[in-house]
Amino acid sequence: MFRPQTYYLIASLIVTLILPFVLPLWKDAAGKPFYFMSDIVYVTILGLINTLTFLTIFSHKKRQQQFVMGRLNMIFNLILLGLFVYRTLTASGETAISEKGVGMFLPIISIVFLVLANKAIKKDEDLVKSVDRLR
Repeated sequence: MFRPQTYYLIASLIVTLILPFVLPLWKDAAGKPFYFMSDIVYVTILGLINTLTFLTIFSHKKRQQQFVMGRLNMIFNLILLGLFVYRTLTASGETAISEKGVGMFLPIISIVFLVLANKAIKKDEDLVKSVDRLR
């Protein structure tokens, strides 16, 4: 019914749209979980990522544009991951971050799904080009 890249993009959308509400990024020294909603920068970047993923799903007629949006989405996920790492490394000792949560690794999971989606898009594009050669 759907092409494989659609399933990968939907999985990436689930990882970045639903799981950040469930999985905390880390716990502070008091043991209180820190979610992405506590920082406007994280909310903004996740909003960009989700919007871009949603647009990528519905631009299935334009494979080249879909491929480029997938790459751009990977860059935004890397920026988000970099911000998470920067925040944990610049925290002074045990005062800010006591325990890292699974939520910090959601951009990595999203990137994996985006890479798989881009491979499927590339495969579709190659198939269309090979059929055009035969005409």
